[in-house]
Amino acid sequence: MNDAMWAGTVSITGYGKDELEAYLARPLGDSPRGGVVVIHHMPGYDPGTKEFVRTFAAHGFAAIAPNLYSREGAGVSPDDQAAAARARGGVPDEQLVGDVAGAAAHLNSLDHADGRIGVIGHCSGGRHAFLAACELDLDAAVDCYGAFVVNDPPEDYPTSARSIVSKAPDLSCPLLGLFGEEDRFPAPDEVAALDAELTRLGKEHEFHTYPGAGHAFFAVERPAFRPAAAKDGWQKIFAFLDRHLGA
Repeated sequence: MNDAMWAGTVSITGYGKDELEAYLARPLGDSPRGGVVVIHHMPGYDPGTKEFVRTFAAHGFAAIAPNLYSREGAGVSPDDQAAAARARGGVPDEQLVGDVAGAAAHLNSLDHADGRIGVIGHCSGGRHAFLAACELDLDAAVDCYGAFVVNDPPEDYPTSARSIVSKAPDLSCPLLGLFGEEDRFPAPDEVAALDAELTRLGKEHEFHTYPGAGHAFFAVERPAFRPAAAKDGWQKIFAFLDRHLGA
């Protein structure tokens, strides 16, 4: 098995033809492969996000994480970019969709791309993954504990995000959802409401909720990390993407 990969920083064209920094990893073999757009969480374009990208490449996909906060200025640290973006309430939905479309186009421009694209996000990125799958023609989507899909945030919550469950009829692809039973955003009742709505609409999806896990249980660098839940979650992610993207 040839598991060599290339990984590094590239430039892509996002919403409004803006140039964005992005982190790309791809296998060096010549087999046809699907692509995965990794949408970073609200804390930003960080080492954990880049590790996710390399993990997908090690599994046989080309993967890319656009820095959604690139517009905060060249030469600005990722932490400062994230702080500035969060202070304005996060990334506007229309801009997010355009940036994901640009990342998908970049993946499809690579040698050996087979045209199939999936998207995955954690935290705010989980909501963004659902949004992208409703606005773009994708082949698979993974929502890892994305809040404010069904419910609006509390009035004092620092985000401009609002419910997007009304977009569910336009979901273009199968959806995998991974959630923590002890999470508050999204809480189990929000997950159940989204599950019920997708079932009512006849949309292909599978949801899994982990006891003893809260928000950010995939994040190995945070106290919220739950090894058993994360291990099982990764197994479900790869099984799901293998079915729909065919690594």
